[in-house]
Amino acid sequence: MTNDAPRPPVIMLMGPTAVGKTDLAIELHERLGVELVSVDSALVYRGMDIGTAKPSAQELARAPHRLIDIRDPSQPYSGVAFRDDALACIEEITARGRVPLLVGGTMLYFRLLTEGAADMPRADPGIRRALGELLEQGGPGALHAELARVDPESAARLHPNDPQRLMRALEVYRASGETMSAHWARQSAVTLPFTPHPIALLPNNRSLLHERIERRLDKMFAEGFVEEVKNLRARGDLSADLPSMKSVGYRQVWEGLDRGDDCPQMAFRALTATRQLAKRQITWLRRWPGALQLDPQEADAAQRLLKIVRNIGT
Repeated sequence: MTNDAPRPPVIMLMGPTAVGKTDLAIELHERLGVELVSVDSALVYRGMDIGTAKPSAQELARAPHRLIDIRDPSQPYSGVAFRDDALACIEEITARGRVPLLVGGTMLYFRLLTEGAADMPRADPGIRRALGELLEQGGPGALHAELARVDPESAARLHPNDPQRLMRALEVYRASGETMSAHWARQSAVTLPFTPHPIALLPNNRSLLHERIERRLDKMFAEGFVEEVKNLRARGDLSADLPSMKSVGYRQVWEGLDRGDDCPQMAFRALTATRQLAKRQITWLRRWPGALQLDPQEADAAQRLLKIVRNIGT
C-alpha cells in the first residue's frame, strides 16, 4: 500500500463496563457483516468467564470475536502484545474486503493501537519496592500526591485510586528522570495502516449505568463467580500479583477469600471497584479526540449506531 492509497476503515466501539457493547456489536455483525475484535484485557484469559461477563458460547457462535481466550491466566498479556495481535487481525480482515469492528472497554489498548507505545524504562524492582512501601504507608493518595508534585499532567489524567498506574508513572519518573508525559510527548506520530473511526458509548444517566452494573454483578455471583475464583486459586500456579488476577472483580474476590469475607462483602467491594472502573472509562471517552459520542440509553440508539456504521463501511 502506498502512502496515497486509501486506508481501510476500522470502527472502534468503545464504552464503559456493562453499557451493552456486546449486544450492539453482535447486532452490527449480524446486520452489516462487520468482523469483531475484542479490546478487553480480561477477556483474553481462558477460564475467566463469569467474572468477565464473557460472551456465551451461543453468542460467540452467532458473532465470533477475535482475541478472546488466547492466553492462560498464568501468562501475562500486555498492551504492546495486544497492539501486535490487533494489527494482525485488522490486516487479515481488511485483506478480505471486510470491515473490522473493535469492541471493548480497555481504553489503554485503544490508545496503544492508535498512538503506539512510548519508549518507557523497564520495571525496576528496587523502585517498585520503595513505591510499594509508600503505598502501604499512605495509601493511593500518597502516590497521587507524589505524582502531582513531579508530573502534574499524568496526575490529572490518572484516577487517585488507581495504584497500579500511579506506581508505574512514578516508576518511570524515578528510573529516567523524565515524566511519563514527556515520554509520550516525544513519541513520534504513528502512521496507521487503517483509518480509525472511534465511537464512544456515553450514557447520560449515570444512575441507570450503575443499576446495570449492579444487576450484572448480582448475576455473576449467582452463577458462581466465587467458585470460579476458588477453582483458579486451586490450580496452584496463579497469584494475586498476576495481571489476570488483578482484573476488576477477580482482585476483590481473591482478596476477600484471603480475608475470609462472606459473599456479600466480596460483592460490595467488587461493585465499588466496578463503578470506579466505569467512571475512569467515561473520563477517557469524554476526552477521546474525534470520537463520535452516542448515548446507548436512548430508544433509537441501536438504529442510529447501525446507520453510522453502515455509512463508515460503505
